[in-house]
Amino acid sequence: MAFYSSGVEYGIHSLMCMVDTRGNAREMSVRDMAALQGVPYEYLGKIFTRLSRAGLVTSTEGKGGGFKLARPAELISVMDVAHAIDGEKNMFECREVRQRMAVFDGNPPEWACDGPCGVRSVMIGAQQRMEEELSRHTILDLVRKMYRKAPDTFQIEVQDWVAERRSTP
Repeated sequence: MAFYSSGVEYGIHSLMCMVDTRGNAREMSVRDMAALQGVPYEYLGKIFTRLSRAGLVTSTEGKGGGFKLARPAELISVMDVAHAIDGEKNMFECREVRQRMAVFDGNPPEWACDGPCGVRSVMIGAQQRMEEELSRHTILDLVRKMYRKAPDTFQIEVQDWVAERRSTP
């Protein structure tokens, strides 16, 4: 089972679609992002509601309206997106198993309860390192990485596709 929902992946990729090779943001509709990426439109709409509530995107009104980044792509981390969509998660919930050993007969000795649980400490440390790593990477980092891999024509193809969608009534 995945720790983060598919919504986090959809959200990250969608925000990446909203940034060009130079790091400039572009306004896009949820419908266009869903069509461009082949993801469910209704689900992506719900994701953008969460991204908006978190202050990562703002909606624009009128013909051709949609969403734009609320701040530069270099200031939006992967962790920001994960928290906006899935909320803050704990990957581990300590059940204090160390205190429930049958040999303790319901009365664990002091040494078994002393200090933090070793298992809990390891799991909390792992979550902290994961969150630090997700915080290190921004939407702009991912966009630049993608465009380094892609042929030069890819950016033009995306721009043309978006422009064609925006000009079609």
